[in-house]
Amino acid sequence: MNQKIILNNNIEIPALGFGTWQLTGNTCIKATQFALETGYRHIDTAEIYRNEEEVGIAIKNSKIQREEIFITSKVWQDELNYTRLIKSFELSLRKLKTNYLDLYLIHWPDKYIDMEEILKAFKILYDEKKIKSFGVSNFTINHLKDALKITSKIDLPLTINQVEFHPLFYQKELLDFCDKNNIKITAYSPLAQGAVFKNKTIINISNKYNKNPGQIAIKWLLQKGLIVIPRSSNNIHTKENFDLNFTLLEEDVNEIDSIKIHERLIDPGFAEFDY
Repeated sequence: MNQKIILNNNIEIPALGFGTWQLTGNTCIKATQFALETGYRHIDTAEIYRNEEEVGIAIKNSKIQREEIFITSKVWQDELNYTRLIKSFELSLRKLKTNYLDLYLIHWPDKYIDMEEILKAFKILYDEKKIKSFGVSNFTINHLKDALKITSKIDLPLTINQVEFHPLFYQKELLDFCDKNNIKITAYSPLAQGAVFKNKTIINISNKYNKNPGQIAIKWLLQKGLIVIPRSSNNIHTKENFDLNFTLLEEDVNEIDSIKIHERLIDPGFAEFDY
């Protein structure tokens, strides 16, 4: 499954990526390496995951050319000032053994920081071609509106908002806003931390296609134009998540759309989802 999406700054991103949250040490190296062997060409990590070094080792071990792999990382809240952000970015580069990132995200919003100062730091990294794309994560519509006022002024394309998104948490309003503003959504926790495997609607549809519920959930997201980053340390699951050579009928997409469950799973105390 090597479908690509063109971002609003004309950079191509593989629609299906491999997430590495909670993967550490040798498990992370082996899982990431296997994902690359399977065909994944988009790897998602973050400073706070404490695994950028392992991801870097896996990429190096894979012997795949750097320009063939799309690498995303994220800056943590503690580093959200101009000087610390630049230093944090350079450290991420060293750990990942690369001289640029394909995508660099603000991991979580913080309404108390000087957003203009932060975005100017991203703009410098973007202009110096140290990052190919800039994005955000866990931003609400209001956060996005605030950011867009600044990014349009300084000519910094806001390409992606990475958020929790799955059939049991269909954020339609956010998706509509992002579509309208030419921002792509990357879906994390696309399998609802395994809950899709217990949902009757998804199970019934998976039986119809002779696929598992996880494959149905990922395909539903992809057919809505989202980028999806499932994570697994199980090689069989990693392979299954990549085996998506089928298309959901519109009636089945609509049935998943109408699932009544709307449950956010990732909601740390510092989140600003009420903004």
